Amino acid sequence: MSLSRLIARPLLASGFIVGAISALRNTPAVAAKAKPFTEKVVPLAQSKGVPLPNDPALLVRINAGVQIAGALALATGKAPRLGATALAASLVPTTIAGHAFWAETTEQGKNAQRLQFFKNASLLGGAIIAAGDTDGKPGVAWRARRAAKDARREAKTLAATAKREAKIAKAKVS
Repeated sequence: MSLSRLIARPLLASGFIVGAISALRNTPAVAAKAKPFTEKVVPLAQSKGVPLPNDPALLVRINAGVQIAGALALATGKAPRLGATALAASLVPTTIAGHAFWAETTEQGKNAQRLQFFKNASLLGGAIIAAGDTDGKPGVAWRARRAAKDARREAKTLAATAKREAKIAKAKVS
């Protein structure tokens, strides 16, 4: 692992851990803030077959648990891409429900929530980059392209060999 990854992954993860612990410590307040969002989204998700609980406090705890697990996976490097993907997925509802600057009534409240919203958007960008980081190893897409190229080359070689063998066999028969 490169030095930059060794430093960057725990730094990125730290923001998620702090936020998740804060959500767990203040679950009732966070749940109250999330309730308008969960009242709209949960029934929609449930109608699509996603098994989500209706209780906003439970959803806050689940989201915090996902963030802690994802952050630990990212920070330790044990499953950094999976952890970063989980963090990115959990950050979207957190940001929309928790930092709805458009719903604030005071200018000071709008500015504070706008700052937090875009901070989370920046964290989301970092999590997306981390989710795609193959740590210098070939990714799935590269390996698939490489396998297809190798298969085409092998097919060409086999076709040329078959053609040559057919020519030899024809010459022997004649």
